[in-house]
Amino acid sequence: MTTDRRFAAFSKTASPPRMRRMPGGGMCISAFVIVSKRDDPMSILLGKIDKSANWAHIGALDARRVERHSSGWMLPSSHLMLYETPEGAARRILREQLRVRDMKVNGPLVFVDTSGKDNHWDIGFIFLGEREAAPKSDAWKELKFVDTGALNRDDVVRSQVDVLAYAGRWKGQQA
Repeated sequence: MTTDRRFAAFSKTASPPRMRRMPGGGMCISAFVIVSKRDDPMSILLGKIDKSANWAHIGALDARRVERHSSGWMLPSSHLMLYETPEGAARRILREQLRVRDMKVNGPLVFVDTSGKDNHWDIGFIFLGEREAAPKSDAWKELKFVDTGALNRDDVVRSQVDVLAYAGRWKGQQA
């Protein structure tokens, strides 16, 4: 039996019916690494971007976004590279943004958001880990464990409060 439905299965072939184009507003596929301080799950490793780091390469951020997000707290995160697995992206984030090679992470937790009149899709993969101390990394002008209860929504960039909330790690203020 055939159908005229167009399922959100993206493929170059048309049988069975597949989508050949992205949603009008585009689609972002991202990985986020939430690192908690050992024995304090609400104290989260957050950073403030060092604008001199190559964020186009390590986090898929163009110069405009680097400037816009440089004053707020941000999770170690990145869009996935073409054909990269979510687990591979998490390892790359740990290696390139945090200079950590030996940390175990669990996940992914998966979320999907849509926004805008053009129907932009965000598909996110969240990985969770723990550390005793914040690592040193030249990608961030500041990188430390921050108690999310001491933050307002506006202190955190790129709607990452939602990512923290999906993972049960947000207890800060909403306004």
